[in-house]
Amino acid sequence: MSPNLSIVRSWDPRLVCAVTLALVFLCGAAAGAVVMNLGAHSRLHQPAFDTPAGKAAYFARVERELDLTPQQAEQMRSVLNDMWQYYRIVVTDSKARVDQLLSPVQRQKFDRLLQEHQPR
Repeated sequence: MSPNLSIVRSWDPRLVCAVTLALVFLCGAAAGAVVMNLGAHSRLHQPAFDTPAGKAAYFARVERELDLTPQQAEQMRSVLNDMWQYYRIVVTDSKARVDQLLSPVQRQKFDRLLQEHQPR
């Protein structure tokens, strides 16, 4: 029997399994880090719709995908700004009305429910 075969036969299968799993995990972690470093993270986590960055990103997409003329882009920006302002007013008014209905404990629970359904 050659010396190499006796070494292979003496390996503990549990150790081989643990080392293999650790290597697979480390390779996955390294691949994920590289992908996120290359910009995938920013595409997965877009800014919130009602933030200035979210509005700018949404408008840029609309402008690009609809191939708007400069005049259309200007008008669309105005319409979208009106829509966002209306959205903000409706949300603020609705929240105030809900707050009037609920007790402090219920308000906390309601706020938690709203947070659970927010896009991340």
